[in-house]
Amino acid sequence: MKRLFPALLIILAGASVYWFVIRKKDKGPKAPKMASLALKKHSEAFNKSVDSIVNAYLDMKNAFVEADTAAAKKSTAEFIVRLDRLPVEDMKKDTALVIATVQDNITHLKENSESLLRQTDITEMRRDFSAVTEMLYPSFFTAINYEGQKLYYDNCPMAFDDSVGANWISNSAEIVNPYLGKKHPKYHAGMLGCGDVKDSIVAK
Repeated sequence: MKRLFPALLIILAGASVYWFVIRKKDKGPKAPKMASLALKKHSEAFNKSVDSIVNAYLDMKNAFVEADTAAAKKSTAEFIVRLDRLPVEDMKKDTALVIATVQDNITHLKENSESLLRQTDITEMRRDFSAVTEMLYPSFFTAINYEGQKLYYDNCPMAFDDSVGANWISNSAEIVNPYLGKKHPKYHAGMLGCGDVKDSIVAK
């Protein structure tokens, strides 16, 4: 029994060394895990093309704020050119339904834009601009999985005849109304701030 006691002490001492020294070293800081790569859905060229479409639209919107029909038509013509340059083939990894939706949206965006170019009355031009806006958001932006700058979807409740509402897209949260504008025949610039932000359009 006396011989067994020292042996137990040796075993306990060995266990203590393992537990408090060797095992503790195993709990050192581990190497951080490799962060997963954030991949964009589209190529840089595709996203730049979308940005150019958005910028042409914003130029249209700004022209209507100024009631400048010549500038509005110039921006609209550029908008059509940039729609034609969108590399839809870059979406080959998407489903056939998505690609068909984007192509259909482009067709309707061009039709309304071409109608705008044929108008001589600014009110009718603004109606076509409203139709372009409704095709862009949500349908077009959703279909292409928009990855550009933050945009705002704004609404004016009295865009036409003081009773019919219309929407527009802006790159600023500030309301600057393209339907009532700075040179409205009735309100002049008094209703430039009429409207509110209904939604935001952000990259997914």
